[in-house]
Amino acid sequence: MLLNQFLFLAAFLFATGVYGVLARKNGVLVLMSIELILNAVNLNLVAFGAFNQTVTGQIFALFVIAIAAAEVGVGLAIVLLIYRNRRSVDLTGIDALKG
Repeated sequence: MLLNQFLFLAAFLFATGVYGVLARKNGVLVLMSIELILNAVNLNLVAFGAFNQTVTGQIFALFVIAIAAAEVGVGLAIVLLIYRNRRSVDLTGIDALKG
C-alpha cells in the first residue's frame, strides 16, 4: 500500500474526531472523538515510520497510546463527577458548575 492511502485514512479519522468534539454534547462521545484524533495521529506516526524504514514512529505511537490511556482515566473521572452533580453528561451546561 502507498503512504498516501494511510494519510487519507488518518485525515478522515482526524476530521471525524474534530467534528465529534465540536458537534457532540455528550461527554462520553466527546472522549471517544478525542480517541479518534489520537488514533489518527498514531496511524500517521506508524505510516511515516514504515515509509522511512525506522521504528521511531512506532515508539512515538506507544507514547501516544500511554497518554491516551491517562486521558481516558482522567476524562472518565471528570464525566462521572459531572454526572454525579447534574444527573446528566450533557456538556452544554458545564459553565453553571463554576464555584
